[in-house]
Amino acid sequence: MAELSRRRLLSGQWRHRSDVIRPPWSCEPSLFTAGCTRCQDCINACETGVLIAGSGGFPEINFQLAECTFCRKCADACEVQLFYPPQYQPWQHVVTFTALCLALQGVECRSCQDSCETQAIRFRPRLGGIAQPTLDTAACNGCGACVVGCPTMAIVITRSENNEQ
Repeated sequence: MAELSRRRLLSGQWRHRSDVIRPPWSCEPSLFTAGCTRCQDCINACETGVLIAGSGGFPEINFQLAECTFCRKCADACEVQLFYPPQYQPWQHVVTFTALCLALQGVECRSCQDSCETQAIRFRPRLGGIAQPTLDTAACNGCGACVVGCPTMAIVITRSENNEQ
């Protein structure tokens, strides 16, 4: 059960943060936090450093630091077995472009496309203007490589509306 203090109540931290992204292949958020011992074995096993100890010491993804390579070392390091087998999809997250995107502001920038290994991000030419980013959701694996390279932090990773797990 979550600790409820006056400070947490007044700051709004008593609510579950829905924007937290847990490691790939992790089970449902409520089961994950209920079973996680916060030993940090998964964090220490992460090859890119994208996993951090988040709120309450639970592992979460921070795409501002690195991308996820889906190496599965975090899942393999977990003694509690809070992860699905590798035949399942790692997660259902995709890229979302915010209004901070330079291309959407009329400034030429394609750093997200350049860092997208799966080529899920493309730029659609626009007559008399700057090409606009588009996302092939079927190709986007939510790795976050585009997040790190974005100069304005205009890219966020969100849960896909199409593929709820």
